[in-house]
Amino acid sequence: MRCPQCGNDLAVGAAFCSRCGARLYAPKPADVREYALAKLRPSAWQFAHAFMLGAIIIGGGSFIVYSNHDAWRPGFALVAFGIVVVTFAAIAVRAVSWSITSDRVIERRGYIASRRREMELADIRSVEVDRRILQRLLGTGNVTIASAASADYAIQLRDIYDPEAAAETIRKARLKRLA
Repeated sequence: MRCPQCGNDLAVGAAFCSRCGARLYAPKPADVREYALAKLRPSAWQFAHAFMLGAIIIGGGSFIVYSNHDAWRPGFALVAFGIVVVTFAAIAVRAVSWSITSDRVIERRGYIASRRREMELADIRSVEVDRRILQRLLGTGNVTIASAASADYAIQLRDIYDPEAAAETIRKARLKRLA
């Protein structure tokens, strides 16, 4: 093996030239890839009122159809409207998601008009967990992640299951990222 700068004969596997000190090969950078730690969605309990309203409307429409055969059109219209309400509630549950990766927290909102917000783990100033009484009974809560870059920039994970575990996942990923 020869040195590319001075042409000196070198031992096999040498990292530096013994005559001029030139580096013989550049070390390869560590292959670091971002990986997913958790994917979170809001609890369906957040939309329970819409599911209940849809069920009541469907039940009322069904009652009208079966009890009064002459008024079947308004009954079917109520059933159809109830199905639309339940469908929109089911879509709304799936329209928001949060991903916690090894490098950042990503918020995605919407289906048709979508919005994506990201926060690097190194930019996180604080992680707060808030659980109201009803949320504690249902096992849900809110996690607010504040950015050190701006006082107004925060990502709020609303009505997620086990918010304490989500906050701990963010804390551990942040500490690992900063280490």
